[in-house]
Amino acid sequence: MQDSANLAPPPLLRRLAAMLYDTLLVIPFIGVTVAVATAVEMWLLNAGSGGDYYQMHPQLVQALSIACVIVFFTAFWRKGGQTLGMQAWRVKLVDDARGEVPGTGRCILRCLTALVSLAPAGLGYWWCLVDKRKRYWHDYLSGTHLVQLPKQPKQPRT
Repeated sequence: MQDSANLAPPPLLRRLAAMLYDTLLVIPFIGVTVAVATAVEMWLLNAGSGGDYYQMHPQLVQALSIACVIVFFTAFWRKGGQTLGMQAWRVKLVDDARGEVPGTGRCILRCLTALVSLAPAGLGYWWCLVDKRKRYWHDYLSGTHLVQLPKQPKQPRT
């Protein structure tokens, strides 16, 4: 187990690379979820029969999208503090108080408060550029922060 107190925050480019990687994974997850929900809704309402065009209510699509993002990130963060993008770029999410993987409540709170960081033109994300601890607004609001993990030495082949 790494002592997160001695680990530096990741640089901005590493964070952005991990975000891009995770975005490319979460978008198909949202698409499949919305497609399945649309099919279920059409089946339950018997809508769209006879070749009619059917569209799910936009607010329901938004709610499903937000739920998918929360489930995606919370599941990965609870498992080991890292999404697949974070694993690739050696970035880890830790709890401020314990320095360990955050609990489910903190993970969900981080997802919800990330929306607050995103709302004013992403100012809460850009905040890490001026913050002395290199944290986002949602780091402070959720009691979590990101650390950069060191490179692991290569294992000799046997």
